[in-house]
Formats: sequence, structure tokens, C-alpha cells
Amino acid sequence: MSATAPRNPPFRAEHLGSLLRPKELLKTRNEWEAGKLSQADLTPAEDEAVKKIVKVQLDNGFRAISDGEYSKLTRFFLHRRGVFWGEFFESLEGMTEIRQPSMDLFRPYVPDVAGFIEKGDRPGQSCLCTGKIRHKGKSTLVDAYNYVKTLVPEHQWGEIKVTLISPSWYHLRYKDGKAFPRDVYPTDEAYFEDIAKAIQTELDILYDAGVRNIQIDDPLFAYFCSEKMVEGWAQDSSNTRSLDDLLDVYINAYNAAISKHTSKMHFGLHICRGNFMGSRHFSEGGYDRIATKIFKNLNVQTYYLEYDTPRAGSFEPLLHLPENKNVILGVITSKFPELEDKQKMKERVFQAADIVAKGAGQSREEALKRLGVSPQCGFASHEEGNAIVWQDMENKLNLVRELANEIWPNEP
Repeated sequence: MSATAPRNPPFRAEHLGSLLRPKELLKTRNEWEAGKLSQADLTPAEDEAVKKIVKVQLDNGFRAISDGEYSKLTRFFLHRRGVFWGEFFESLEGMTEIRQPSMDLFRPYVPDVAGFIEKGDRPGQSCLCTGKIRHKGKSTLVDAYNYVKTLVPEHQWGEIKVTLISPSWYHLRYKDGKAFPRDVYPTDEAYFEDIAKAIQTELDILYDAGVRNIQIDDPLFAYFCSEKMVEGWAQDSSNTRSLDDLLDVYINAYNAAISKHTSKMHFGLHICRGNFMGSRHFSEGGYDRIATKIFKNLNVQTYYLEYDTPRAGSFEPLLHLPENKNVILGVITSKFPELEDKQKMKERVFQAADIVAKGAGQSREEALKRLGVSPQCGFASHEEGNAIVWQDMENKLNLVRELANEIWPNEP
């Protein structure tokens, strides 16, 4: 990795990829899924919606433009709804999507699974390894990127943000020995070796198309910070690894997956605490448990961290941020419509900068060069979106941009 922290990307004002879907688009997609409309009817509606959301981002002064994750409303798997993890795993050879999976598969204390159980519900969909994993050569992300390219100037194509789900997404939730057949992969390491190869192929395709800005979304790292998760893990006698050991496995999987591209693409990691329907979160706890390893051992350049509520803990873990890495502070919530006090948010950013400066032996001004601001998460990690309306979202985006302008004048 570079000896200095990269810039542009990341930018001073960022958002985390997913944005509210227009009601007209959701209505059209519902009619398409019901067989009332053809693909020829749906595609223009999707394209028009992406045009609209790209304009919103440009009008609010954002540079890391996304398609709002509208493409993750599902083009390849008709019966799946729009979710932040997209369809990467489902598109791989050796991975099989399952509907209404048995609860016997899951660790009940993993926060997202526990969230379903608390509501008397269950995951409606999951994906299991059933054979040797291999990328089939078709990206589920590149078409959306290519369309966004037509909506921004050519010199900004490398700034377009593409979001990718974490390598470990379909692993932690499953009980020990359930994530893959032991006759296919004898160890977690062997399983992740092929996951890493598949991601390398995906990144090759994206790079060839012009992608240079990747954000990996990972709620699982936040789960390692959850007291309930830690307690549940300790009480589960079926686990054959410690959580600390598993964290190392996940970090190694990441590093292998991005190893061939870190010198030519920007990689950011969004550690998410959950953003389910109705603005629900899944996990709580500061980054203290994972900070040293995540910041020092994981080979991404930027961390998008959630700091919108006390459940995220203090800024103290930022003491461990290396001098060649950035942090985007998610101090604005995407979950609720009330606007934060801009002056208080500035003070919070300065507090974080002072912690970063202390850890690196720098001044506040030097530390600020490696910071930016954003909402804490996306606005629509699921199709239904958060408990806000369109104007609320625009207000939040505008506040992020204004906050960045006041702290870093004349910087994108």
C-alpha cells in the first residue's frame, strides 16, 4: 500500500451507496414481477430512476456517484428483493440460493439472525456453498456501472462508487460446519481461498470496465463488537474457533481477495451495524474489540465508520489508524428525518481528528487531511428503504455536503 493516504477517492463528502428508490420505480417493478409488464417496459423505468438519483447526487456536490444501488433490485434472480448484498454470491458456481431456510442452519446469537428471532420471524433467503466455488465470468455489477458512466463526464468515471458485499457474508451466520460441505472444503481457509479467487475475477471485470472505486459493505465486523454476540459465541460448544481466530481468518480472506488490485483501485470498507426495514439496526458496541487488527492488518485504504449514535462507542479506537489510511465519519444518521445540528457535528469531527492526531503524532490539521463525513449507512439497504421520505434524504445529503464545505473549504 501507499505510504500516504489516498484522496479523491475518498472525498470529503461521501454517502454509502444505497439511496431511496422512487415510488414509481417500485410500482413498476412490482407490476413486472407480477407479469403485468415486460422487461421492455421495466428497463426504461429503471434507467430513468438512475438518471434522477445521479442528478440528485451531482446537484448536492457529491463526486463518488452510485446508481443508488437500484440495480440491486434484482435483475438476475426474479424472486429476490432489493438488498444491499446484491447477487454476487448467488451468481457463483458452487453457491446455491435457498428459500425459507431451516433455522437449524443458523447461529441464533448472530445479530441479524437474532433480530429475526426477536420479531418471531426467520430469514426468507440465504445462500449455501454446495460445491466448488468458481466465478462464471459474468459480473452482476458491471452493467449498472457502465450505465452510470453515460451520466457523468468521462474524467469522473474512475470516481463512480461500486459497492460489493464482504467475502464472509455467507459464513458467520451458519453454525460451525454448515457453511460448506466438508468433502468439498476441509477448512474455512480452503473455502475462503476460492471465494478470494472469485472476487479477484469480479474485480478484473470491473477494472477492465473502468471501475477504480470500490466500497465493501460488511456488517459482520461490527458483530464482533457486540456483547450479545460475544457471549453467545462463548456459550456455543459447537464452535471450533475462537472469535479472535475467526477475525484473523476474515481479514486474511479480504487481503487475498483484493491483493491483485490494491495498487490500482481504491478500496473502502463500510462497517455497518445493520440497516433493516423500518430503520432497524442489528448490533451495538464500539470498535474497540477489532480496531487494532482491522486498521493495521486489513489492506484497505479507507474506513467508512458509523458514528451517528452512542451505540457506536467513542472515537478512541481511531488511535490505531495508520498514517496512510483514511476514515469517513458517519456522523449523520440516514435512519431518521431529524436534521443534526451542524455546529455539533463539526465539533464531533474535530474530536475525532484530535484522537487520530494523537495516535499518529500529528496536529489536528494534519489528521483532518485523512478524514471526511457521510451518513452512517445507506438510505435503502433493503428495497423498502429507511423510515424517511425523499426530501428527508435530500436534506441529509445536503447537510453532509455543507458540513464538509465548512471543515474543508473548496475540496470535493
